[in-house]
Amino acid sequence: MGAPTVRWALLLAAATTLWLAQPAAAQTMDTARAVDAVQATDRAQAGDTAQATHTARAMDAEGRVVFIGVPGLHWTDLDPARTPHLWRLAGQSALGSISVKTVGTVACPYDGWLSVSAGVRSAVGHGCGLPPEPETRGAGAVVPGFQDLRGLRDGTYAGTLGQAVHAAGQCTAAVGPGAALALADLEGKVDVYAAEPAALADWTRCRVTAVDVNELITPYLSGGGLPAEPEALAPARREEAARAADAKVGEALAKVPAGSDVVLAGIGDHGTVPHLRVAMWKGAHAKPGALLGTTSTRRDDIVILPDVAPTVLAAAGIAAPATVIGVPWHPGAVLTLDEAVSHLRESDLTGTTVRSTTGLFFTGFAILQVSFYVTAYLLLSRRRRPYAVGVAALGVASIPVSTYLVNLLPWVRAGVPTAALVGGVLGIAALIVLAALAGPWRRHPLGPPAVVAGVTAATLIGDLLSGTTLQFNSLMGYTAVVGGRYYGLANIPFALLATAVLMVTAVAADHLVRVGRRTVAVALVSTLGLVAMLLAGWPGVGSDFGGVIAFVPGIAVTAMLVAGRRVSLVKLAGFCVLGGVAVTIIAVLDHTRPVASQTHLGRFVGQVIDGTFWPMIGRKLGAMLNTMLSPNLMPIVIVGLAFLIFALLRPAKVSAGLVPQAFARAPMLRAGLVGALVSGVVGMLVNDSGTAVLSMAVSLAVPLVLYAGLRSPMPEPEADTRPDTLEPHGAARTPA
Repeated sequence: MGAPTVRWALLLAAATTLWLAQPAAAQTMDTARAVDAVQATDRAQAGDTAQATHTARAMDAEGRVVFIGVPGLHWTDLDPARTPHLWRLAGQSALGSISVKTVGTVACPYDGWLSVSAGVRSAVGHGCGLPPEPETRGAGAVVPGFQDLRGLRDGTYAGTLGQAVHAAGQCTAAVGPGAALALADLEGKVDVYAAEPAALADWTRCRVTAVDVNELITPYLSGGGLPAEPEALAPARREEAARAADAKVGEALAKVPAGSDVVLAGIGDHGTVPHLRVAMWKGAHAKPGALLGTTSTRRDDIVILPDVAPTVLAAAGIAAPATVIGVPWHPGAVLTLDEAVSHLRESDLTGTTVRSTTGLFFTGFAILQVSFYVTAYLLLSRRRRPYAVGVAALGVASIPVSTYLVNLLPWVRAGVPTAALVGGVLGIAALIVLAALAGPWRRHPLGPPAVVAGVTAATLIGDLLSGTTLQFNSLMGYTAVVGGRYYGLANIPFALLATAVLMVTAVAADHLVRVGRRTVAVALVSTLGLVAMLLAGWPGVGSDFGGVIAFVPGIAVTAMLVAGRRVSLVKLAGFCVLGGVAVTIIAVLDHTRPVASQTHLGRFVGQVIDGTFWPMIGRKLGAMLNTMLSPNLMPIVIVGLAFLIFALLRPAKVSAGLVPQAFARAPMLRAGLVGALVSGVVGMLVNDSGTAVLSMAVSLAVPLVLYAGLRSPMPEPEADTRPDTLEPHGAARTPA
């Protein structure tokens, strides 16, 4: 068992070495985009100097941009017959999906426009409907209550986009209330304002123009906000609203000066269910049919709301302020219009299906876990060892990794995607159990647990090295529809990765210690653990801030126990501090890269430097505390840990002594379990997912330990003759 493990470690080290070249290549591309933006800014500044004596009407079309916001616009709304203007624009544009996540679950029109204005996720926090009607001042207008808006916790950066345009010596023109909010400067002012496209006399006056198309979202609003239901309008009524929005878009497009860039986005939701919305960019640098991506998401077809402001500024040749966390959109692979629209519709269907299924899935998983432990207790307390309990233990431990592997299948294209998704998860879990029990390793008590943990670790490491396509849109991962994370290692996958790596290395260490190679065992645990930790925390790969903090003490505790050392609370606290130092170094290194290349780790360092990180810390702390009351997660933690604790304290009554027997048969298994639980507890305290981290560590580690105990020899000789022992009927018993 030691040799294959060492070969796997060498393979992983080689893969990691190859990966180290990737950030440089990615940074080169990001730097090229940044250079393009700087050159565009230089051209704009040179043009401003040369044309200082000319009127705005005399400006070249190059560098002029019109942003059109259509809250609620979905890719299924577009149709060549019903929405001809939008369809025609789509055929001339690069296309993508925009995640409209702001602060809450869904984004109302007000929050969407406010986020465009701020360049960061923002929210008004009350009365979340349409933005207020501006107060006209000469040719321009002022957004009422703008300073109060900037005084809100989530409205601090309102006015960033408009102020950047004014700082570059350019003017802003807004059509409609939302557009005025988007382009208002720090005083809440826009230079030119019109209520409708027809009322804006000169579309060439300002370099940056915005248009509010609220015809689609207005019918949904009731009581000053979004409706408390997923779909408040019948399909026919929505089609009518989409036609009205299309007509207004057509009216605006007819007045856009030739050669101008057009950026269009569906910047808000229309009900209680979030969706991916429409994103289009028509311009010289946006090839028609190209998919729109951004380094904010590390996805080739998804952008986010904070990216709108820097995209508009880049199109206008204006540098984005440092407080803007988004980056400009960039076009990628080119598809036909029908292919692109079909792909983007499927992306939304995938995300919404996963989101709608996740709650029920976790409820079912919690019920399954609790039922498993109750059944195991009832059977094992009678000192019986039914084979089915061992199979069930492997089954429940195989389910988490199956939620990622199912994304290798085109389940979303099935007639009933939800059924295909859940059925695929269960089917893959069954295959993993079959593989664990079918090979020659089945004869060893640690063989099948090592297979399950190994498949889990290999899947997640492979996913990290290949762009996290398996975690994305998975039941135990994340979706762009929810918008909490778009790439890297999420909190639940981190818990599974840490647990799987520590359990696998503990199994390998047990063999090495038995043959007298304890030093090699410690080195193996430390090396593989550190490699996995670096992948988990490295910017652009795992990018998991809290994961590094939690992984380091888990690795250290496991290594010390393998070495035969005692672990005190003081040492444990020191390991946690070491984890904090490690992630700080990684984050600071990320912060030193160009802004366009930074991940959220580097941007967090910037927020710490300028003192704007406290609102985010408060939200994450609140989210972590809320998980303590989760009806899906807490039962897994309570029942799993209770079973484990009582199995150790009162082994004869709870588990027929199986867990102590497992530790006696494989002492290093205890080291892996303790290390995994340490990472789970620390991860629960430092991640906003809270209890989810510990619950996943428990759901994987405890069943595997229980299986090892079930397969360990019974202490009573007569137990081997019982017909209901672990071995299937007719199977030969393997000596210890």
